[in-house]
Amino acid sequence: MTTEARRARYRAMAEIEIYTTPWCPYCERAKALLSRKGVSFTEHDAPHGSQERRDAIQRSGGRTTVPQIFINGQSVGGSDDLAALDRAGKLDAMLAG
Repeated sequence: MTTEARRARYRAMAEIEIYTTPWCPYCERAKALLSRKGVSFTEHDAPHGSQERRDAIQRSGGRTTVPQIFINGQSVGGSDDLAALDRAGKLDAMLAG
């Protein structure tokens, strides 16, 4: 499936949020995977001590690392968790809603 076909398939189906910090290789990896899938996402800059970071920690059940990724409000974890979902063939279904 082409990127454009994926983009059309996922458009407005899943709400994706990702809490990140600058210079974070795991954040870049997660954003690259989502971009390859052709989905749009809302990125929240969440440096240490910020309200955004506190929000990410609360929403994720106490996880303090970045990125923290949410699909349709559900915490899916970080970059490694997102990649594992993709390898298991479960990410596309989540993105499609």
